[in-house]
Amino acid sequence: METWRKAIADSITTPEELAELLDIDPEPLAPLVRRYPMRITRRYLGLIGKPGDAIWRQCVPDPCELDDDQLSDPLDEERLSPVPGLIHRYPDRVVWLVSNECAVYCRFCMRKRRVGCPLAGSNEHSWDNAVRYIAATPAIRDVILSGGDPLLLDDERLEAILARLRAIPHVEMIRIGTRTPVTLPERITARLCRMLKRYHPLYVNTHFNHPREITPEATKACARLADTGIPLGNQTVLLAGVNDEPAVMTLLMQRLLAIRVRPYYIHQMDLVRGTGHFRTRVATGLDIIGALRGHTSGMATPYFVIDAAGGKGKIPLIPDAVERRGDTWLLRNYRGEIVEYQDR
Repeated sequence: METWRKAIADSITTPEELAELLDIDPEPLAPLVRRYPMRITRRYLGLIGKPGDAIWRQCVPDPCELDDDQLSDPLDEERLSPVPGLIHRYPDRVVWLVSNECAVYCRFCMRKRRVGCPLAGSNEHSWDNAVRYIAATPAIRDVILSGGDPLLLDDERLEAILARLRAIPHVEMIRIGTRTPVTLPERITARLCRMLKRYHPLYVNTHFNHPREITPEATKACARLADTGIPLGNQTVLLAGVNDEPAVMTLLMQRLLAIRVRPYYIHQMDLVRGTGHFRTRVATGLDIIGALRGHTSGMATPYFVIDAAGGKGKIPLIPDAVERRGDTWLLRNYRGEIVEYQDR
């Protein structure tokens, strides 16, 4: 058995196991885990420094998850699925849910309704339907593999997907969204990278939420992917009690660049049932972007976006930076100074 498979098999999945390791009462966790499955790799659990810290909040179940009346699918992914497992929201790209598993079941997951559960569209028969739809829709030039985590598939199954997509002439690029460099860095093997290299142009978006997640092992995993010629981006979710302070987010973005991962998005928390306790005010995100702009490299400043309910798409937000007066634009820089720009 491969090392990463052994790590998955050795993960913590029951309240009793978790309680023994963290010295907590397992009783309140039982109904939580029945509704929203738990899995934590021992490596990721080892990053916890104290109860309730940024790592703890992301992986340890919280009773607040059951005290939440938000929608289970606020982005209307089910409605936007022309075939099971495929989400077609934007004209030229689709999201293909190829896995129902993750190395760690994050408590803030946008697909909390289905993660760790049987997933429509995750078997080879359903893959046929997804491939046929993509092949029959010439407007699709970009396919994003998601889930769950696509890298929880073994190399052979993942390559089968990549090969079928590469055989479609109008598919120009493939993206993989994965959190394994954070939660299961041993998954990024030399063998995997050799296989991925055959399917360029290929992009990988990672999911680091806190500076402490950038461990030596995570750094090595990202280096292997980057050395394979894969551009790496990062999507961070803005989470209360995790990364909702400018200093924390600035350090995260700077450390990402140091390991050759380009900050791409900071997401305002989606309004998903079971995750309301992670939500921050929009103003918090704008303050963070304001603290990044000009005070650190522009490469370290991602887009701050809200994924609009009802499948309306991502909307970028920036701090109030412009005002128009006739042919003159008043621009606000990172120091708060107003600069006039003549537009004529």
